[in-house]
Amino acid sequence: MITMYGIKNCDTIKKARNFLDNERVAYNFHDYKVSGVDKAKLEDWVMEHGWETILNRSGTTFKALDAGDKAHIDAEKAILLMTANPSMIKRPILDVGGQAIVGFKATTYETALAKAKTKA
Repeated sequence: MITMYGIKNCDTIKKARNFLDNERVAYNFHDYKVSGVDKAKLEDWVMEHGWETILNRSGTTFKALDAGDKAHIDAEKAILLMTANPSMIKRPILDVGGQAIVGFKATTYETALAKAKTKA
């Protein structure tokens, strides 16, 4: 099953959800604000993509951190920050079973969904 992770009110999430809905792709939506985020899932994404890709350093939540929290970030610290503040996770993250896609680009989604269909 495909799962999209993010925050319901995010504009990029809305675009990605509209894309999946228009393509009639069945998916679950996991809202970080409602359900939190699983540390093990974050660790998997960081292993797959690197913490630099998963941690959203351009968002207001990260920018509001004090200098000490922003300093000397490594994978472990990034995971702790994102667990405590799920708004700092790049979004959306689309789990298509064995692959996590970070961000939204229609062409990337099309390719990943086509691969997922051939595996099914």
